[in-house]
Amino acid sequence: MCSHRCFLLLIFFLASHSSVTSRILPKISVTTTTTLDVTDSIRKTKDASSFRLNQQEEHSQYPTSSSFSLQLHSRASVRGTEHPDYNSLTLARLHRDSARVKSLTARLNLAINNITRSDLKHTMYTTEQEEIEAPLISGTTQGSGEYFTRVGIGSPAREVYMVLDTGSDVNWLQCAPCAQCYHQTEPIFEPTSSSSYATLSCDAPQCKALEASECRNATCLYEVSYGDGSYTAGDFATETFTIGSASVDNVAVGCGHSNQGLFVGAAGLLGLGGGLLALPSQLNTTSFSYCLVDRDSDSSSTVEFGSDIPSDAVVAPLMRNHQLDTFYYLGLAGISVGGEMLEIPASSFEMDESGGGGVIIDSGTAVTRLQTGVYDSLRDAFVKGTTDLERAAGVAMFDTCYDLSGKTTIEVPSVAFHFPGGNMLALPAKNYMIPVDTVGTFCLAFAPTASSLAIIGNVQQQGTRVGFDPANSLIGFSANKC
Repeated sequence: MCSHRCFLLLIFFLASHSSVTSRILPKISVTTTTTLDVTDSIRKTKDASSFRLNQQEEHSQYPTSSSFSLQLHSRASVRGTEHPDYNSLTLARLHRDSARVKSLTARLNLAINNITRSDLKHTMYTTEQEEIEAPLISGTTQGSGEYFTRVGIGSPAREVYMVLDTGSDVNWLQCAPCAQCYHQTEPIFEPTSSSSYATLSCDAPQCKALEASECRNATCLYEVSYGDGSYTAGDFATETFTIGSASVDNVAVGCGHSNQGLFVGAAGLLGLGGGLLALPSQLNTTSFSYCLVDRDSDSSSTVEFGSDIPSDAVVAPLMRNHQLDTFYYLGLAGISVGGEMLEIPASSFEMDESGGGGVIIDSGTAVTRLQTGVYDSLRDAFVKGTTDLERAAGVAMFDTCYDLSGKTTIEVPSVAFHFPGGNMLALPAKNYMIPVDTVGTFCLAFAPTASSLAIIGNVQQQGTRVGFDPANSLIGFSANKC
């Protein structure tokens, strides 16, 4: 009798200390399937090649709560597309996305190994806290997964499009005279035409906060390089930024005279990372949020500074890496597919003592990357629930694709992120089953990575307002609040 009871206790003990996540879901409502509107997704792929932003009507319908308002757009809606068809556009996007992921992991590896960019770089080119909003658009047409926002630079203000990037800290734009500049939508910014432009000295705290800098003629020079070979270098200065109807003075910004990379169309980049030089820190705001519009849409949304996380948002822990404070790390407890939790090691989403691993949420990466074992489990569970759909050949990094030509709507297994404490974010089907051409080929929009770092990309964030509150270590997700 005792031996039988002890045996049961032993089984319970082993089960409770298992290294895999339990398949028992928290006590929350989880659906097993969700509907994908195939017809609407295909229509958008055809529209994406022809739309262009009407700058007279670029204001979002999202209600603003202050005079500080900028909109967020897709790159496609700003420049149109130069690709002959949607399939080539998709391949360009995925190529850029791979370079982006390489850049993020390389930067983290440098930080973990205590190697600064200044150790590797080549010779460089010879307010009060208040609520602020900004517009937002998708930047995918040139093979980039970034989104664009439009801001005014200088005095008098000149409006330019800037890439919005949560994985960067330094704000910068291309400046005349150009030793090397890529093509952008508006004319290159001319510092001499602005009365508020001022270069920073080498002793300025903003200069000392740079990862890579040099001093020349008592003037601070900056350089930012990316893992895909892109870079910007030039004078580090302060300038007036016009955000909506309000102006913010003395924002530290790189004035790039030598720039190269896949930023085509944008004048530069706004860093929303966690460092001292990032825009949120310079605006002295403790929180910000954005909502990413559909990458194939000409609609717009907003990015807001100083906005609180709504009370009805799905809330998750927001963590920081002591080795690199640029990235925002998300506390992730598990992933469910078809209403069942994946059986994966609990350590898959954890950051180790050296700063490796963990899960970051990034506006510049398009496709969510998961450790290979985690991805395999997700993919296998998804395939198990789609045996009634016709498979298609893989496309680039996507190995799970379907021929949905002739379909109008389909049911696919639900996919949800689960956070510590039992909160859950269920993804719309269009945020993980995406078209790769105009004839009905759709692919599961997740990809494996050999890195221990997982990344939640912008495809999975579409249509959801993502709120960052570093002061309270929280991140919030509010569906349909663009």
